[in-house]
Amino acid sequence: MASLAEERPGWRSPFRLFARLAEKSTPAWLIPLVQRLGIAGVFFMSGRSKVDGLFHLTDGTFYLFQTDYRLPFIDPVPAAYIAATSEHIFPILLVLGLFTRVSATALFIMTLTIEIFVYPDAWPTHLSWAAILIPLITRGGGKLSLDRLLRVP
Repeated sequence: MASLAEERPGWRSPFRLFARLAEKSTPAWLIPLVQRLGIAGVFFMSGRSKVDGLFHLTDGTFYLFQTDYRLPFIDPVPAAYIAATSEHIFPILLVLGLFTRVSATALFIMTLTIEIFVYPDAWPTHLSWAAILIPLITRGGGKLSLDRLLRVP
């Protein structure tokens, strides 16, 4: 039995053309930049929802960490501060492309913690975050990053 490609050899040409065009028109530096900015936005906005003003944790934040976000290995008050601080500092570092691998790793660990202990049914969301964070951990922040300028591995 012949495959579709063997029966109609020309059908792949438009797809190949599109793939080559997409590959050639997308600069390599753009992908990690978009990854850094995109995931930074997700975590930073989450961090901002936990505070009032510059950095005053709300009563609602403490309540959530005592109830919904309760972790088995850390008390709610320190957990709230650690999460809110992490959701501010690491996204800013990602936007700058500074200590990208460390920042992405920290947010990946936070993602795993949320998935395992807080919202295990939200795996599609957490998997999409992991898909963005893992390349940043393994490949770094790319050419358009302070890591590159400062030669941070």
